[in-house]
Amino acid sequence: MRVEEGPLGEPAREVVDALRAASPPADGEVWVGGQAASLADFVDSVWDRAGWAAGWIAGATVVLLFLLSGSVVIPLKAVVLNVISLGASLGLTVLVFQHGNLEGLLGFESVGALESVIPLLVLAFGFGLSMDYEVFLLSRVIELHEQGQDDDTAVRLGVQRSGRIITSAALIMIVVFAGFAAGHMLAIKQTGFALAAAVLVDATLVRMLLVPATMTLLGRWNWWAPGWLRRVHARVGVSEHAPARGV
Repeated sequence: MRVEEGPLGEPAREVVDALRAASPPADGEVWVGGQAASLADFVDSVWDRAGWAAGWIAGATVVLLFLLSGSVVIPLKAVVLNVISLGASLGLTVLVFQHGNLEGLLGFESVGALESVIPLLVLAFGFGLSMDYEVFLLSRVIELHEQGQDDDTAVRLGVQRSGRIITSAALIMIVVFAGFAAGHMLAIKQTGFALAAAVLVDATLVRMLLVPATMTLLGRWNWWAPGWLRRVHARVGVSEHAPARGV
């Protein structure tokens, strides 16, 4: 039996919103407490800082990948593809835990919602794991490109040389997170499932399919950067060989 309403249900949250929207008495102020009020405060605080956090993470990722590749295309593409894998992971988590699919297999009873902290954990840890796999793959492709290989060959050999590493690392993380998903606490179970799904999607569909496909299609445009940024990379970039060649 699913719990349709409760202290965190829609009616309780509507009451909190109504009480807080009401005009306070002339001689004082009204404080609204309880689980629904705490949840509303938590969500508001997250949204207040979400833009800054997302900008900081995306900006740091773009800068670091630029220092590695000398390109502005590769970092931006990496951020977009990471968003795809994390979005897919959260979608699967909602499908399972919020809509009650696989209850018998995973041993839980859906409450019709996710724990409020789950999206934050998935986005933070999932993004970091995704970038690890991105660096594994890109470092090999960039190395081959700097050695003078054409773009198609660099991508093909880069996938061949990093594929086993990425797959092995992903399998280890999936096993670890599957252990969390086998637990009894719903929040831990949701975290483990969401992160295992994020790693699975990222290491297969994104890192081994979408990244090589987009890099092959873009060809020499993978390495594009304005002239002044190429000069910056030539001075401070991270490279095992000569700086990556621009368009």
